[in-house]
Amino acid sequence: MLLRFLAAVTFAMSSTTAIAADARAVTLDVHGMDCASCPITVKQILSKVSGVSEVTVDLKSRSAAVKYDPDKTRPEHLAKVVSEYGYPSMVKK
Repeated sequence: MLLRFLAAVTFAMSSTTAIAADARAVTLDVHGMDCASCPITVKQILSKVSGVSEVTVDLKSRSAAVKYDPDKTRPEHLAKVVSEYGYPSMVKK
């Protein structure tokens, strides 16, 4: 029983590492953020997108840094989703 548990934990850890290695990051320029609650809203919007694993939004630079799984979403889709909620966004070059 203990051996089976340890094997499952080892497999889970190795699977997580493999998934994390495939993650990508993108920065979005997000316009229309003008108050302290805007970054919270943008973070909530992006966090709900399938494949997004981490979001950091900065009001001062009007940007959002997003870690995502490229098999589940694309940077252009992330920008489109945020734009549809009233925060015009584009992938930062």
